[in-house]
Amino acid sequence: MFKKHQIYKTDKYNMLTVEVQGKTLIVREISDQWGEECHTFVSRPQMLHWAENRFRPQDFVGREEELQSIMEGFRAI
Repeated sequence: MFKKHQIYKTDKYNMLTVEVQGKTLIVREISDQWGEECHTFVSRPQMLHWAENRFRPQDFVGREEELQSIMEGFRAI
């Protein structure tokens, strides 16, 4: 059995979830632009490193709360 965490969901085409399967973390990013992308990580620090590079502050100018919420979601896992 695995645990699924929702990081964000704006609608059924734009969402990001993390599945925890034992020590493996599977990040599924679904967007109306790119379809579904799946990333597999073997450790939490590796996933957080990816998230910090994927969700950069310069991409969220004026939406800092959104970035903070996303990163808090990752850290809570």
